[in-house]
Amino acid sequence: MEEAPYEKERFLNAEMEMSKLVKASMHKYEAKPNVMFAKFSDISKAMSKGLIEWSRIRSLWPLQFGLSCCAMELMNFGSARIDAERRGFLFFRATPRQADVMVVAGWVTKSMVPEIKRLYEQMLRPRYVIAFGECATCGGPWWESYNIIQGIDQVLPVDVYVVGCPPKPENLYAGFIKLQKKIGGEIED
Repeated sequence: MEEAPYEKERFLNAEMEMSKLVKASMHKYEAKPNVMFAKFSDISKAMSKGLIEWSRIRSLWPLQFGLSCCAMELMNFGSARIDAERRGFLFFRATPRQADVMVVAGWVTKSMVPEIKRLYEQMLRPRYVIAFGECATCGGPWWESYNIIQGIDQVLPVDVYVVGCPPKPENLYAGFIKLQKKIGGEIED
């Protein structure tokens, strides 16, 4: 009986080494997940992404509160002349837990800042802020006052600025359209 050129243990070690080399060389040819091998959750996420973005753009729910004289123009925004309801902007919510857009209308006193921050933190995510009027934008005529902050952007991240003193409701309408474009990715920060 002829003796094998390798011992059994050396042969098994060589076989394991060869298996490792083959496995390592086949790693670069491994099939990537594609439509045929995708998970159902990945497919549903990809299909619903566009629908979610479309609905997020077209269903902005502003928070109902006003701080000063700009609040009168904010109320005028709901009139039939502006017809903001057609675009889905008029569904003002009375609670921050159901709103995703905060329209800061008017001057902000230092004593109101904690309350505004609390309301902002209670809002749905993603959440947006519109500074409506000169007072909310930069402090307005009272920018030198000791108790008025110089713009809500010192407290909250503002997405859209609507200028005017008093600002017209049409300006707020244009601000909402600009916010829609920003959410949709048409306008960069």
